[in-house]
Amino acid sequence: MFKKLLISFVFTLVAFVTYGQTIVSTSPENKNVVLEEFTGIHCVFCPDGHAIAQGIQDANPDRVSLINVHQGSFANPSTGEPDFRTRFGDALAAQTGLQGYPSGTVNRHVFSGSNTILDRSQWATRSNQIMGTPSYVNLAVEADIDVQTNMMNIHVEAYYTDSSPENTNFLNVVMLQNNTRGPQTGGGQGNNYNHMHRLVDMITGQWGEEITQTTSGTFVERDYAYPILPQNNYVPVEIGDLEIVVFMTETRQEIISGNRTTPTTNVSNANDVNVRYVEDFDSDCAGSNLTFSPRVNIQNVGSNPVTSLAIEYTINGTTDTYNWTGNIASLKSETVELPEVSLTLAETNSLEISVPNDDYNANNSLTMPFGAPLSSGTLELIITTDDRGDQCRWKIKDSQGTTIENGGPYGNNQTYYQRINVDEDCYEFNLIDTGGNGGNEISLKDHLGNVIYETNGNYRTNEITKFYSDGILGLNENLLENIAIYPNPASTVLNINNAKNANIQVFDILGKTIFSQENISVNERINISNLENGTYFIKISMDNAVTTKKFLIFK
Repeated sequence: MFKKLLISFVFTLVAFVTYGQTIVSTSPENKNVVLEEFTGIHCVFCPDGHAIAQGIQDANPDRVSLINVHQGSFANPSTGEPDFRTRFGDALAAQTGLQGYPSGTVNRHVFSGSNTILDRSQWATRSNQIMGTPSYVNLAVEADIDVQTNMMNIHVEAYYTDSSPENTNFLNVVMLQNNTRGPQTGGGQGNNYNHMHRLVDMITGQWGEEITQTTSGTFVERDYAYPILPQNNYVPVEIGDLEIVVFMTETRQEIISGNRTTPTTNVSNANDVNVRYVEDFDSDCAGSNLTFSPRVNIQNVGSNPVTSLAIEYTINGTTDTYNWTGNIASLKSETVELPEVSLTLAETNSLEISVPNDDYNANNSLTMPFGAPLSSGTLELIITTDDRGDQCRWKIKDSQGTTIENGGPYGNNQTYYQRINVDEDCYEFNLIDTGGNGGNEISLKDHLGNVIYETNGNYRTNEITKFYSDGILGLNENLLENIAIYPNPASTVLNINNAKNANIQVFDILGKTIFSQENISVNERINISNLENGTYFIKISMDNAVTTKKFLIFK
């Protein structure tokens, strides 16, 4: 299967947008409500929960934020259904004491007993209780989207009118999507139920960004530049339906207060069509026959509706035109299925999509290579697990369907590295998540860095990627077998023996390079005293041979 890689972005906390004045109140206020509802498309009583929560917000539009978390067995999609789950849902649910659906938390507060979870019959009463309670921190947020670059700038402010009982708090910035049509058991609308407040991404991570100044009079200001992906978990992202919710927590629980906004958009052109992406399709190795119907997502980022398009598509040099008619409203998108195509795959293949000139032509075309990627005979697999590492498994099959390597299940929140040598053949890499909601970063590359498969954690139950290996090993096993690193775990110094003239690169568990050096000595000593405790990797390159070793720092 061809994979259009979704890159994991790093959000830089610098001011990309200049705002004229502060937007947060500095006067003492009561708490605002953040209601996290746990729901699913196959939950028959969940539409009632949606209506109850919406009623609370409608009665208090400036005081209540709703976050619908699709999670659990009722959220598992059947074949052909959209997957509204995220990699954040299970961890959110795990800390609540959740037992049934729909249920939710109001500010993650424990009202009675020891758990935060509430039946839907309690949401209104508990929300009123929260809104009558003083808050020691106020929050405000504003955001805008550049529709041509799909970049969203988010500006958040917090002001402490009193001191927090905790030395550190956690700022959470969450992206939701409204008006997503899809199936819902009990909704009475078949596959056309209107899903609102759907959790898409937690921009500051699972538990938020740490705030270390929490005393009275503290002003906190953050700016995030967030690139909006065209799809999330294979569900198109509609920029006109996005919503941003911010809230501050004391730990991972107890939400102090929150706020929300709808991003503004700068639609500057009357007619502007964006060719966003082509959906994944099964592919194979060179020489195989392939029949498929390309499905291309067309986004309207102009102010006028799009009612017709002459879509030109070129596959390996052969061009055809498909005349589409319909209606795409401003800031909406539609996936168009092109006529079926048959071909014999070459070693390199390309699909080009283009639409006629309009007011802005830079986004009118897309070129996408496809077919099984080529690799050497030495593969490097790195798996980082989430809170459910036991759900992660993988296997590699050869052209005869024989499993030659496999792995999993794994531990939670760990990083695993495995080197795999394969012969010349066409292979299938199969990534399995038994929970169906993805995990963390996983990459399969050859020793030259050629990507076979890569994900930021946004994968489904069963991901399959074909690749062709030339069988040429990228490293000299005898040469690298003599390299030793010690001690492991280390505290202040890491020794590398028998790697004379090698180049080294040290990176952390997130893949960030933190140290590099060329032409090291035969017995090299690296000062690691300034590194924090944790898991690290060292990549050693010498004489066209490459190996990566894991080491721990523990002080």
